[in-house]
Amino acid sequence: MAQSKAGVCPQTHTSQERLLLIRMDVKQFMTQLLLTRVERPTTLPGRQGRGGYCPRRAFTLIELLLVIAIIALLAALLMPALAAAQARGKRIVCLGNLKQTATSFQMYTADNDGKLAQNYPLDYLGTQAGSNSWVLGDMKVSSDSTNKTLIRQGKFFPYASQVALYRCPVDPSRTGDAPRVRSYSMNGWMGSRYMETYPRTSDYRTFVRDSEVIAAGPARLWAIIDEHEASIDDAWFLVTMDDSKPFASFPAPRHEDSYGLNFADGHAEFYKLSDPKAQAPGTSTSANNPDWQKLKQVTTVR
Repeated sequence: MAQSKAGVCPQTHTSQERLLLIRMDVKQFMTQLLLTRVERPTTLPGRQGRGGYCPRRAFTLIELLLVIAIIALLAALLMPALAAAQARGKRIVCLGNLKQTATSFQMYTADNDGKLAQNYPLDYLGTQAGSNSWVLGDMKVSSDSTNKTLIRQGKFFPYASQVALYRCPVDPSRTGDAPRVRSYSMNGWMGSRYMETYPRTSDYRTFVRDSEVIAAGPARLWAIIDEHEASIDDAWFLVTMDDSKPFASFPAPRHEDSYGLNFADGHAEFYKLSDPKAQAPGTSTSANNPDWQKLKQVTTVR
């Protein structure tokens, strides 16, 4: 026993103690390995802090999925607000277009001895309907519907000299791959005496001079309207005051079920349809329809 003890260095451990120490070191190392996501890199630089080296930490799959879910949730919350803001922006652009064409209506009249720009239906044969018209072109004719030259040849173009002003930004109509050049039409009771030849309308006034518009009240007479892409053809909008064809020309409720129109005094506004789902171009509309009656009230006077 004394010899065994004499063969052991007092500054070292016995072989059994040394084996136990190795086992403890291995167990501690494996535990640390399981708890550590990323080992200390040997080649990539780390971050030296007060407590020594701080290894870079990677994201776990769960953390990445959580970040993606949060981003998706935020996007879902923001998208409706962004879409609403975009719709309001386009509504403002359309209203601006109508105000600009209303100004053109007034400026042309002032520069032409009080005469309104001509406004005839394309099938009218009693005069050269297109020679002095506020705008040219038939949106039902393919060659016209994308022809910007016809817009430039109109009498309003010197005052509203951008082709984009004649089209609502929400208008979806296209001919082939190109958008139609025009969305707006003029009140059929303005710019000609054509409606005086229409049956049972002799009690209502037509307007070809600004003095006639002023006498009737320019703030109560609409001039140009945003027309539905399914009914628009020429630049002449039909309103039958005898209720024979309610909404034969149909306004375009593109802005939250509302359509835009401007007035002879220069202002523009939106009229909201009370029941847009029950009304569509080509369908039968009752003469008592409130939306039809509202438009009639600002079309002409007796």
